[in-house]
Amino acid sequence: MNEIPLFDTGDLSPGEIKLVEREGCSPIAVYNLDGVYFATDDTCTHGEASLSEGDIEGEEVICPFHMGSFNIRTGEAVQGPCVAAVRSYRVRVEDNVLYLDLGE
Repeated sequence: MNEIPLFDTGDLSPGEIKLVEREGCSPIAVYNLDGVYFATDDTCTHGEASLSEGDIEGEEVICPFHMGSFNIRTGEAVQGPCVAAVRSYRVRVEDNVLYLDLGE
């Protein structure tokens, strides 16, 4: 497991998305769905758009480029023109700090 601390959970309100950029990592979009946190790659698989600049509708993030969408929990492409999933990451909270698991 390759885990890194991201930020204090109080820095991301419910219904918001936060862009995280760390050296050596691709940009990550972190989501707060009613107090439950999720993370995916920030770059849309259809175009070079930042998902953190999109909108949350239910459990989907709407890409600001062509209005396609992805499931925030799984990264699965839900609405075209997006067809390829974005990578999703495991996150956990400890002492009000959000940690991201980058995997192997």
